[in-house]
Parts: sequence; structure tokens; C-alpha cells
Amino acid sequence: MSDNSKENSTSAVVSNLSTSDEVILSQVGSCGLITLNRPQALNALTLNMVREIAPVLDQWAVDDTVSHVLIEGAGEKGFCAGGDIRALHDWGRSGAVETVGFYREEYVLNTRIKRFPKPYIALMDGVTMGGGVGLSVHGSHRIVTDRTVFAMPETGIGLLPDVGGTYFLPRLKGEIGTYMVLTGARLKAYDCLYAGIATHYVADEQLPSLRQNLLETSDPDAVLEALAHAEFAAPIAGLQHDIDRLFWGDNLADILSDLEADGSEWAAKTLAIIIQKSPVSCGVAVRQMRDGARAEFEECMRIEMRAVTRMMSRNDFYEGVRAVIIDKDMKPQWSPSAFADVDATLLDEIFNTLGNDELELGV
Repeated sequence: MSDNSKENSTSAVVSNLSTSDEVILSQVGSCGLITLNRPQALNALTLNMVREIAPVLDQWAVDDTVSHVLIEGAGEKGFCAGGDIRALHDWGRSGAVETVGFYREEYVLNTRIKRFPKPYIALMDGVTMGGGVGLSVHGSHRIVTDRTVFAMPETGIGLLPDVGGTYFLPRLKGEIGTYMVLTGARLKAYDCLYAGIATHYVADEQLPSLRQNLLETSDPDAVLEALAHAEFAAPIAGLQHDIDRLFWGDNLADILSDLEADGSEWAAKTLAIIIQKSPVSCGVAVRQMRDGARAEFEECMRIEMRAVTRMMSRNDFYEGVRAVIIDKDMKPQWSPSAFADVDATLLDEIFNTLGNDELELGV
């Protein structure tokens, strides 16, 4: 499946509902097919893509000729590497309404996926991060492959683990979610199965036939039940004990203190990774994990809208993008630079209600 469009060889009737340079939406038999089509950018999600997908997903939800939805990324390197970070940076620097408007529309789409009444199947083949996580993890079926690389690395660029991360990350096994958002850890296929991110695994060489079967069937559950359930060894399972005992703290200060006091080589290496991230982003991320564990999905999305609105008005995101993406010097100057300066008062301001601008999720 090396071609960008992953053309269908099925004999089923294909109806193109919307096709652009960035996303291809079609109905193949009874399958609604979404192909993210920016392989040169690892299918990074743009505002235009959100706006094209949302109404078609609404249409498929009530269309009796559509039995299920399949979402994939063009090419073999990435399902979706995240949002279009450079565009968000440029919008923010110019004061454009899209700076937070993108997130508002993206979060509504994430909620549509969570509420979708039919099987929603994500082929998480390749890099799956940030915005790509929001397009996949809220679906009913989440398939990983040997090429899957899953992460929520936002604290490394001064943002927060959003797109529903406030809801799904605290519900992973133990404290894996907290560990992921503070370190940016990259999980492979077996780790995703173990943690509870993925529902199914398929080997790379079996992916084309699985995809074809999913396009041709009206009963995707029967197709997926036929997948071999091989034994797997997840590397992160060996870290579970350490993750749970060192990442359970109620706030960022407690977690950092536990890591520093532990004395083990693993704790020292892990702490060294975390202290390179944005202190504010890390504090926000831990608050998300703790608040999100007690909140329903829709409230988690509102929490994220409050936080991202405030984070996009701060300097850390722009400094993170400069250091990682633009200048690539990997030396961001965070503000504040000290983790001790990220206190409850600062976090309360970031998570405070938006009043009349609260996220509306009447979808």
C-alpha cells in the first residue's frame, strides 16, 4: 500500500463524496472510507480536513447504506502525526481567529467520533500522534501494526495532551497515561495493546488483505474476530511497577520529588527527560490526568478547550515550535523555566471557565 490514495481493488460500488488534495471521503459498498491524504507531512491534520470530515461523518451516522467507517492514512509512514503545528504557530503569531478556532472544531469532531453509533475502525499504521490520536482512539476499533508509533508528545512543544487525552489517558492501565504525557514516550503495537489504546493488531504483511476485507464486508466485527490473537510481549509491561509507584502523585511536584528521591537509574533517566519539557505544560498535563479521571468525556473536552485557549496565549508553544520545528536548535527557553514556579494558582487560571465561550458539543 505504497500509493498515496491506497486505491481500492474491491468490486464493490465506490462513491466519492468529497475529494480534495488533503482528504478523500468515499463510500465503498457499505463502508464509509476516510483517507487522510498528506503523506509528505505524515498526514498531519489541517483545519480544512476537519471541516471536510465532520459533515460526512454526520451523514454516515444516519445513512442506512453505511454499516461502518474505516479511517486510514495515505502512505506507509504515518496514520496522522498530529495537527498542523506550523499553521497553528503562524495563526497565533498573527492573532488569527483560527488560533483557537482550529481546536474548537477539532474537539467537536473528536466528540462526533466518540459518539458515532456504528463501528468506527482506525488503521493506526505508522506514526499516530496528537491530532491523529483524536481521530483514532475514540473509535470502537483501533488496529495497530508493526509500524505503529503512538505518542502524546505535546509537553515538549509547550502544549497539552488534548484531543480527548484528558479522558482516555487516565483510563489506561495504571499510570501509563501520566507517564506518557510527561515523557512523550513512544509506544509500539504491543505496548498499545497492553495499555488499552488498541483493540487489535495486524502484521504488516496482512494489512492489505485486512483492509480489503473491511471494505467488502457489512459485518466488520466478523472480519476482526478472524484476526489471530497471538501472544505478545509488551516492553512497557516491564516498567509497569515503576511507572505506577512513581507517577501516582496528585500533582507535578509530587511526581518530580518521587523520581528524584528514588535513586534508581531508570528514575534518573526519566526525570532527565521530563525536565527538558515545558514546566507549565507538564503541570497542565498532570492536572488533566487527575481531573479527567473523574470526568465524563464531554466535560474532558471542555477542560481541554479552557486549557488550550490559555496555553495558546502564552509564549511556551511558540518557543517550543521555534526550537523543535523552525530553528531546530532543541533549546527552548520556557517561561517560567523553573518547575517550582508552576503552582496551583497558575494552573487554576489556565483551567478557569471560559464563560460565554465554553465549548459547545451539541452534535
